[in-house]
Amino acid sequence: MHLDHSHSHDGPAAVSADAHRPDGTRRALRIGLGGPVGSGKTATVAALCRALRDELSLAVVTNDIYTREDAEFLLREAVLPPERITAVETGACPHTAIRDDISANLEAVEDLETDFAEGAGPLDLILVESGGDNLTATFSKGLVDAQVFVIDVAGGDDIPRKGGPGVTTADLLVINKTDLAPYVGSDLARMAADAKEARGELPVVLQSLRSEAGVGEVASWVRARFAEWTA
Repeated sequence: MHLDHSHSHDGPAAVSADAHRPDGTRRALRIGLGGPVGSGKTATVAALCRALRDELSLAVVTNDIYTREDAEFLLREAVLPPERITAVETGACPHTAIRDDISANLEAVEDLETDFAEGAGPLDLILVESGGDNLTATFSKGLVDAQVFVIDVAGGDDIPRKGGPGVTTADLLVINKTDLAPYVGSDLARMAADAKEARGELPVVLQSLRSEAGVGEVASWVRARFAEWTA
């Protein structure tokens, strides 16, 4: 594991980073997951790993400020072999490492790609999970090809109305923990309507990882992005 580094729509996301590795082969699709603290990003990453690991060669890069907590959670859950999970300690606000100075994350991503290209074979997908941040958190297009923003009903049903780049511009917005809505007084219909108004044609998924559907709709969205990437 690489730990403690020191340093629009429903169609294809715009990609500004080079789509190829130095040897000319296609690199892995990179999808970033961001959102506020406690919204369920790591649980969503874990569920995606379980849903996709038998069909895609994937790896995960997690971000925390001073710990390896998210990576250790994924390791305890055994969602992927340990060599497919890398942790970056940002040492500062999480958005700095995914948007402003992406060097530590980019190094982690490229190291994973190199390790697997020389061993088990090239990776298809890398999930980059940001540490918990606020509604302004977005990923640099030099780091990821598409981004998912995760909010949860316990944070208040006014979050979609508050907007912010994460809510309004992420390639996919996930309204998570819908099973908690009756207990926290959140109006799911209003959240969905407000999200649509804020996002236009950009997709929104209402999700409960405790339901039978679980992460299925988000996993289908990732599969569609991968199909576009390989095409």
